[in-house]
Amino acid sequence: MLDPVQLRELSARPERLRDLVAGNPGRTCVVIDEIQKCPALLEVVHALIERDRSKRFVLTGSSARKLRREGVNLLGGRAEQRSLHPFMAAELAGKFHLEAALRHGLLPVVWASPDPEGQVRAYNALYLKEEVQAEGLVRNVGGFARFLEAMSFSHAGVLNLANIARECQISRTTVEGHLAVLEDLLLGWRLPVFRPRAKRALAVHPKFYFFDTGIYRANRPIEPLDAPGEIGGPALEGLVAQHLRAWCAYGGNRSSLYYWQTRAGTEVDFVVYGPDGCQAVEVKNSATVRPEDLRGLRAWAEDYPGSGRWLLYRGSDRLEREGVRCLPVQDFLEELQPGKWPPWE
Repeated sequence: MLDPVQLRELSARPERLRDLVAGNPGRTCVVIDEIQKCPALLEVVHALIERDRSKRFVLTGSSARKLRREGVNLLGGRAEQRSLHPFMAAELAGKFHLEAALRHGLLPVVWASPDPEGQVRAYNALYLKEEVQAEGLVRNVGGFARFLEAMSFSHAGVLNLANIARECQISRTTVEGHLAVLEDLLLGWRLPVFRPRAKRALAVHPKFYFFDTGIYRANRPIEPLDAPGEIGGPALEGLVAQHLRAWCAYGGNRSSLYYWQTRAGTEVDFVVYGPDGCQAVEVKNSATVRPEDLRGLRAWAEDYPGSGRWLLYRGSDRLEREGVRCLPVQDFLEELQPGKWPPWE
């Protein structure tokens, strides 16, 4: 659907897809990219699936908002939904560089570019122009751009919509609408609080992350008063978050991702919970492991003593302290593979 001629022809006559499939009987797999640009094709795909189950259709897209808004056939029960994420470090076969990933993210189009910084900014701007403005998803694109900047200060933090509304000088209802657009465009996501068998009062609000560290950096302005770790800390936590999210999506073991925080403020950055067990992961943007860095995991162990506990940091040594496995963050990310949790040796 990126070819304007093809898009125009199929939009005017969606049933032409049936003719194309019939004219290529030897092709068993049909791939349609950016399906949201021509929602009417879903009715034709539905009919083709019912007619010939040997055909496999792969429909990709970057937004489900337009499909839901137009109330089209979403093939309920006849298609599996899969999410594609930025690269995992393990996919790069030894070419993963932590510093580069923290600066530019892990989007394939960015990773392969000779100018990754320019590419990630162009990618970010493209969403504003083509997805938000062209589709009329918000009334004020400039206001939405300011909202994105405000959200960059909430990256890897607990979401407070009232504060964001005050910062952007818009209503909370508008903020909720903008956030829904952000999620529908797959640019951001919310991380819920882990609650099973809770033994103490827990936080209420989810945390927010941009889907890729590079997109966070593209929206986060650099200010003179920024502390040294004010950008690097959330960037590192976000990079681990996108890896764990991809691991849960690709692993096939029905694991889910959460964070844990008590009302008193004691926190563990990530909890991976599923049939294969429970892993608590803390991320620290420092080269050493201090006793206070283990405070959250120590409290977590009191409530969930049977779970694995991991601390990822910027140092180079593998350590074990108070039952917590402390790993260099680059080692952990390179060893994290779908269906396989990093071993402890």
